[in-house]
Amino acid sequence: MSLDPSHEPAAVQARYARRNTMADAQHYSLYASASALQAQQERLRAMVQLWRTHGWQSLAGLQITEVGCGSGGNLHDLVRLGAQPQRLQGLELLPERAAQARATLPAALAIHAGDAASATIAPGSQQAVLAFTLFSSLLDAEFRTALAQQMWQWVAPGGGVLVYDFVVNNPRNPDVQGVPLTEVRRLFPQAQLHSQRITLAPPVARRLPGGLIAPCATLLPFLRTHRLTWAVKPALSAGPEALPS
Repeated sequence: MSLDPSHEPAAVQARYARRNTMADAQHYSLYASASALQAQQERLRAMVQLWRTHGWQSLAGLQITEVGCGSGGNLHDLVRLGAQPQRLQGLELLPERAAQARATLPAALAIHAGDAASATIAPGSQQAVLAFTLFSSLLDAEFRTALAQQMWQWVAPGGGVLVYDFVVNNPRNPDVQGVPLTEVRRLFPQAQLHSQRITLAPPVARRLPGGLIAPCATLLPFLRTHRLTWAVKPALSAGPEALPS
Protein backbone atom coordinates (compact mmCIF):
# COMPACT_ATOMS: atom_id res chain seq x y z
CA MET A 1 0.00 0.00 0.00
CA SER A 2 1.51 3.35 -1.00
CA LEU A 3 0.97 6.75 0.54
CA ASP A 4 -0.71 9.35 -1.65
CA PRO A 5 1.25 12.57 -1.01
CA SER A 6 -1.37 14.76 -2.67
CA HIS A 7 -4.47 13.88 -0.66
CA GLU A 8 -4.52 13.52 3.10
CA PRO A 9 -1.49 15.70 3.96
CA ALA A 10 -3.09 18.61 2.09
CA ALA A 11 -6.36 17.95 3.90
CA VAL A 12 -4.56 18.01 7.27
CA GLN A 13 -3.02 21.37 6.41
CA ALA A 14 -6.47 22.73 5.55
CA ARG A 15 -7.90 21.45 8.84
CA TYR A 16 -5.16 23.10 10.86
CA ALA A 17 -5.68 26.35 8.94
CA ARG A 18 -9.26 26.39 10.22
CA ARG A 19 -8.20 26.13 13.86
CA ASN A 20 -8.37 29.03 16.28
CA THR A 21 -4.69 29.62 16.94
CA MET A 22 -5.30 32.00 19.83
CA ALA A 23 -7.52 29.48 21.63
CA ASP A 24 -4.97 26.72 20.97
CA ALA A 25 -2.18 28.84 22.43
CA GLN A 26 -4.24 29.38 25.59
CA HIS A 27 -5.44 25.78 25.94
CA TYR A 28 -2.05 24.14 25.40
CA SER A 29 0.25 26.59 27.16
CA LEU A 30 2.01 24.82 30.03
CA TYR A 31 2.39 28.18 31.76
CA ALA A 32 -1.14 29.52 31.30
CA SER A 33 -3.18 26.31 31.51
CA ALA A 34 -3.18 24.15 34.63
CA SER A 35 -4.97 21.39 32.72
CA ALA A 36 -2.32 21.32 29.98
CA LEU A 37 0.46 21.19 32.57
CA GLN A 38 -1.24 18.36 34.46
CA ALA A 39 -1.81 16.39 31.24
CA GLN A 40 1.84 16.78 30.23
CA GLN A 41 3.16 15.70 33.62
CA GLU A 42 0.82 12.71 33.80
CA ARG A 43 1.78 11.66 30.27
CA LEU A 44 5.50 11.90 31.06
CA ARG A 45 5.13 9.78 34.19
CA ALA A 46 3.15 7.14 32.27
CA MET A 47 5.66 7.14 29.41
CA VAL A 48 8.62 6.69 31.75
CA GLN A 49 6.82 3.89 33.57
CA LEU A 50 6.06 2.08 30.30
CA TRP A 51 9.64 2.31 29.08
CA ARG A 52 11.20 1.34 32.41
CA THR A 53 8.88 -1.67 32.57
CA HIS A 54 10.02 -2.44 29.02
CA GLY A 55 13.57 -2.66 30.39
CA TRP A 56 14.99 0.69 29.32
CA GLN A 57 16.89 2.12 32.29
CA SER A 58 18.06 5.07 30.19
CA LEU A 59 17.15 6.76 26.91
CA ALA A 60 20.81 7.45 26.11
CA GLY A 61 21.84 5.69 22.93
CA LEU A 62 18.30 5.15 21.64
CA GLN A 63 17.22 6.33 18.21
CA ILE A 64 13.80 8.00 18.51
CA THR A 65 11.66 9.71 15.86
CA GLU A 66 8.48 11.70 16.44
CA VAL A 67 6.00 11.93 13.57
CA GLY A 68 4.03 15.15 13.78
CA CYS A 69 6.37 16.80 16.29
CA GLY A 70 4.64 20.19 16.15
CA SER A 71 6.69 22.93 17.79
CA GLY A 72 8.89 20.35 19.52
CA GLY A 73 7.46 20.05 23.03
CA ASN A 74 7.72 16.25 23.21
CA LEU A 75 11.25 16.31 21.83
CA HIS A 76 12.21 18.81 24.54
CA ASP A 77 10.80 16.36 27.10
CA LEU A 78 12.83 13.49 25.64
CA VAL A 79 16.04 15.54 25.93
CA ARG A 80 15.23 16.37 29.55
CA LEU A 81 14.65 12.65 30.18
CA GLY A 82 18.16 11.90 28.97
CA ALA A 83 17.81 11.15 25.26
CA GLN A 84 20.73 12.36 23.15
CA PRO A 85 19.72 15.15 20.74
CA GLN A 86 21.81 13.73 17.91
CA ARG A 87 19.79 10.49 18.12
CA LEU A 88 16.42 12.26 17.96
CA GLN A 89 14.51 13.59 15.00
CA GLY A 90 11.16 15.19 14.39
CA LEU A 91 8.96 15.08 11.30
CA GLU A 92 6.44 17.90 10.92
CA LEU A 93 4.05 18.58 8.05
CA LEU A 94 3.32 22.24 8.86
CA PRO A 95 6.30 24.46 7.99
CA GLU A 96 5.57 27.11 10.62
CA ARG A 97 5.52 24.51 13.40
CA ALA A 98 8.69 22.89 12.09
CA ALA A 99 10.35 26.32 12.16
CA GLN A 100 9.30 26.81 15.79
CA ALA A 101 10.77 23.43 16.71
CA ARG A 102 14.03 24.21 14.87
CA ALA A 103 14.34 27.56 16.66
CA THR A 104 14.15 26.11 20.18
CA LEU A 105 15.63 22.60 20.05
CA PRO A 106 19.34 21.70 20.16
CA ALA A 107 21.09 22.08 16.80
CA ALA A 108 22.10 18.40 16.82
CA LEU A 109 18.43 17.34 16.80
CA ALA A 110 17.17 16.98 13.23
CA ILE A 111 13.84 18.52 12.25
CA HIS A 112 12.40 17.59 8.85
CA ALA A 113 9.60 19.76 7.46
CA GLY A 114 7.18 18.07 5.10
CA ASP A 115 5.16 14.91 4.61
CA ALA A 116 6.31 11.91 6.66
CA ALA A 117 5.74 9.80 3.54
CA SER A 118 8.90 11.30 2.05
CA ALA A 119 11.08 10.70 5.13
CA THR A 120 14.19 8.64 4.44
CA ILE A 121 14.47 6.50 7.57
CA ALA A 122 16.14 3.13 7.34
CA PRO A 123 13.99 0.11 8.20
CA GLY A 124 14.64 -1.23 11.68
CA SER A 125 16.70 1.81 12.69
CA GLN A 126 14.52 3.32 15.44
CA GLN A 127 14.01 2.07 18.97
CA ALA A 128 10.88 4.21 19.31
CA VAL A 129 8.58 6.16 17.00
CA LEU A 130 6.20 8.62 18.66
CA ALA A 131 2.72 9.45 17.34
CA PHE A 132 1.08 11.92 19.74
CA THR A 133 -2.39 13.08 18.62
CA LEU A 134 -1.33 12.13 15.11
CA PHE A 135 -3.77 9.45 14.00
CA SER A 136 -6.80 11.39 15.27
CA SER A 137 -5.91 14.10 12.73
CA LEU A 138 -5.84 11.64 9.81
CA LEU A 139 -9.41 11.06 8.67
CA ASP A 140 -8.55 8.99 5.61
CA ALA A 141 -8.43 5.40 6.91
CA GLU A 142 -6.32 4.12 4.02
CA PHE A 143 -3.71 6.82 4.49
CA ARG A 144 -3.68 6.27 8.26
CA THR A 145 -3.09 2.56 7.73
CA ALA A 146 -0.30 3.11 5.20
CA LEU A 147 1.48 5.62 7.45
CA ALA A 148 1.25 3.23 10.41
CA GLN A 149 2.78 0.46 8.28
CA GLN A 150 5.62 2.76 7.24
CA MET A 151 6.29 3.75 10.86
CA TRP A 152 6.26 0.07 11.86
CA GLN A 153 8.96 -0.64 9.29
CA TRP A 154 11.21 1.99 10.88
CA VAL A 155 11.05 0.26 14.28
CA ALA A 156 13.81 -2.13 15.32
CA PRO A 157 12.84 -5.50 16.84
CA GLY A 158 12.31 -4.96 20.55
CA GLY A 159 11.35 -1.33 19.99
CA GLY A 160 7.92 0.11 19.41
CA VAL A 161 5.53 2.86 18.45
CA LEU A 162 4.25 5.05 21.28
CA VAL A 163 0.74 6.31 20.52
CA TYR A 164 -1.00 8.99 22.60
CA ASP A 165 -4.39 9.99 21.30
CA PHE A 166 -8.07 10.62 21.90
CA VAL A 167 -10.21 7.52 22.32
CA VAL A 168 -13.52 9.33 21.68
CA ASN A 169 -14.76 11.69 19.01
CA ASN A 170 -15.02 15.39 19.79
CA PRO A 171 -18.56 16.49 18.86
CA ARG A 172 -17.35 20.09 18.62
CA ASN A 173 -14.49 19.32 16.26
CA PRO A 174 -15.26 17.25 13.14
CA ASP A 175 -11.63 17.62 12.03
CA VAL A 176 -10.46 14.96 14.48
CA GLN A 177 -11.53 11.36 15.03
CA GLY A 178 -11.15 9.22 18.13
CA VAL A 179 -8.56 6.43 18.09
CA PRO A 180 -9.75 3.67 20.45
CA LEU A 181 -7.59 0.70 21.36
CA THR A 182 -9.27 -1.41 18.67
CA GLU A 183 -8.01 1.06 16.06
CA VAL A 184 -4.45 0.99 17.44
CA ARG A 185 -4.61 -2.81 17.28
CA ARG A 186 -5.81 -2.60 13.66
CA LEU A 187 -3.01 -0.20 12.75
CA PHE A 188 -0.32 -2.35 14.37
CA PRO A 189 -1.63 -5.93 14.14
CA GLN A 190 1.77 -7.52 14.85
CA ALA A 191 2.44 -5.48 17.98
CA GLN A 192 2.26 -6.44 21.63
CA LEU A 193 0.16 -3.64 23.13
CA HIS A 194 0.67 -2.12 26.58
CA SER A 195 -1.95 0.55 27.12
CA GLN A 196 -3.60 2.76 29.72
CA ARG A 197 -6.24 5.46 29.83
CA ILE A 198 -4.95 8.85 30.97
CA THR A 199 -5.81 12.58 30.77
CA LEU A 200 -8.95 13.98 32.33
CA ALA A 201 -11.32 15.27 29.63
CA PRO A 202 -9.87 18.70 28.73
CA PRO A 203 -13.25 20.53 28.77
CA VAL A 204 -13.72 19.27 32.35
CA ALA A 205 -10.13 19.85 33.46
CA ARG A 206 -10.12 23.44 32.19
CA ARG A 207 -13.00 24.26 34.52
CA LEU A 208 -11.33 22.90 37.63
CA PRO A 209 -8.83 24.55 40.00
CA GLY A 210 -5.38 23.18 39.27
CA GLY A 211 -5.19 21.25 42.55
CA LEU A 212 -8.35 19.26 41.76
CA ILE A 213 -7.44 17.98 38.29
CA ALA A 214 -5.31 15.01 39.38
CA PRO A 215 -7.69 13.87 42.16
CA CYS A 216 -10.66 14.04 39.78
CA ALA A 217 -8.76 12.02 37.18
CA THR A 218 -8.13 9.37 39.84
CA LEU A 219 -11.67 9.33 41.22
CA LEU A 220 -13.42 9.58 37.82
CA PRO A 221 -11.48 7.28 35.46
CA PHE A 222 -14.42 7.16 33.04
CA LEU A 223 -13.68 10.84 32.26
CA ARG A 224 -10.19 10.05 30.94
CA THR A 225 -10.37 10.76 27.23
CA HIS A 226 -6.92 9.69 25.97
CA ARG A 227 -4.93 6.49 25.79
CA LEU A 228 -1.17 5.97 25.89
CA THR A 229 -0.22 2.78 24.09
CA TRP A 230 3.22 1.24 23.66
CA ALA A 231 2.98 -0.99 20.58
CA VAL A 232 6.03 -3.27 20.79
CA LYS A 233 7.65 -5.06 17.87
CA PRO A 234 8.60 -8.58 19.03
CA ALA A 235 12.33 -8.98 19.60
CA LEU A 236 14.40 -11.39 17.60
CA SER A 237 14.64 -14.83 19.13
CA ALA A 238 17.53 -15.62 21.45
CA GLY A 239 18.37 -18.79 19.47
CA PRO A 240 21.33 -19.38 17.18
CA GLU A 241 19.62 -17.55 14.30
CA ALA A 242 19.34 -14.28 16.25
CA LEU A 243 21.47 -11.37 15.05
CA PRO A 244 24.07 -9.97 17.44
CA SER A 245 23.11 -6.83 19.36
